[in-house]
Amino acid sequence: MGLAIEFCGINFPNPFTLASSPATTTGEMIMRGFAAGWGGAVTKTIGPPGEHIANVSPRFAALHAGKKRMYGFENIELISDRTLEIWLEECRIIKDRYPDRVLIASIMAAGDAQADWQELTSRLQDAGCDMIECNLGCPHGMPERGMGAVCSQNPEITANITKWVTDVAKVPVIVKLSPNITDITLPALSARARGAAGVSAINTVNVLLGIDIETFSPLPTVAGKTAYGGYSGPAVRPIALKMISDIARKMPGFPLSASGGIAGWQSAIEFLLVGARNLQVCTAVMLHGFGVLKPMLRGLENYLERHGFTRPEQIVGLALTKIVEHSRLDPSYRPKALIDAINCVRCDMCYVACADAAYQAIEILHERFAPVSERRVPIVHLDRCTGCSLCAHVCPADSIAIKEVKES
Repeated sequence: MGLAIEFCGINFPNPFTLASSPATTTGEMIMRGFAAGWGGAVTKTIGPPGEHIANVSPRFAALHAGKKRMYGFENIELISDRTLEIWLEECRIIKDRYPDRVLIASIMAAGDAQADWQELTSRLQDAGCDMIECNLGCPHGMPERGMGAVCSQNPEITANITKWVTDVAKVPVIVKLSPNITDITLPALSARARGAAGVSAINTVNVLLGIDIETFSPLPTVAGKTAYGGYSGPAVRPIALKMISDIARKMPGFPLSASGGIAGWQSAIEFLLVGARNLQVCTAVMLHGFGVLKPMLRGLENYLERHGFTRPEQIVGLALTKIVEHSRLDPSYRPKALIDAINCVRCDMCYVACADAAYQAIEILHERFAPVSERRVPIVHLDRCTGCSLCAHVCPADSIAIKEVKES
């Protein structure tokens, strides 16, 4: 069993990579990540020489789901405020100390600044960086300067930047794409056509996380005001899975680096199954630290062994053939809701959901607000049940299964 995987011609010790983020703000942090076992790291995005970056505070806001902290996470942080010269020196140190780990330089410049893109590429690859990631996806702060998401929202600009960078690059170039677009495959196709070795997706989703209804201030509040920011964490995983699978289906075999809600080994495997070969993690590290990697490595290894695989690349894309157009789904497939009487907690939530928002297929044989000790297990009328699955999703005890039922 081995977890090494090839991505864009580069061998990674494992598919887990620190995404360009607050977790890769300095070379020292990246080296601590490598010491913890991460297979690769993308630097905090490095801007053009002379560009002044000043962050505001606070610049984070979070959406919690019960006891799950930071289920959704918004940031309005900008790219690195450290100079190119500092990064060049730190990249040399990183590669000297961790030659077997993959160091990826994230770079950004304006959509019309060919010289800046090429200078950043040339100098960072000469400093030892193994790959270049063109950040064309940042949704806040930088777009108003002609950088970030506005570049991958225009396939022509994506193509131009990719060509400028690949013209001078001696290392593989990947392009990071914005999800704030109708069809993410269009800039992906443009990047591939102009020489990109792969793409990474998704960058954060542009959002307004919330409003403090007592002060009327949007979040995060900077002296009473805010700007739209980038949303990450498990809450954006469905968006990222959809967009990675979109690219993988449109461009079979094209190397993909996935990011967006990877919080454990299970979600990591999901992205491998829809076509990713590299996995970038950010929010989970901000919540749990670099040590979040160890259970992900163990989980992936155990999963592969349990299913008879010996390396991660064997599962890349295995789920793609099961994603089809809606018209190809079988309307004759009609499973039913089956309630496990032993585990049912008699909360009646399935009854309420089915009665008020589904097909009135569940019945209770007791007073609606009777004490729990006097309640009975709800009854599913199979002739009325359409198998929509709403009841299973509202059940707090996971005691409802949606299965085919053989007619007697």
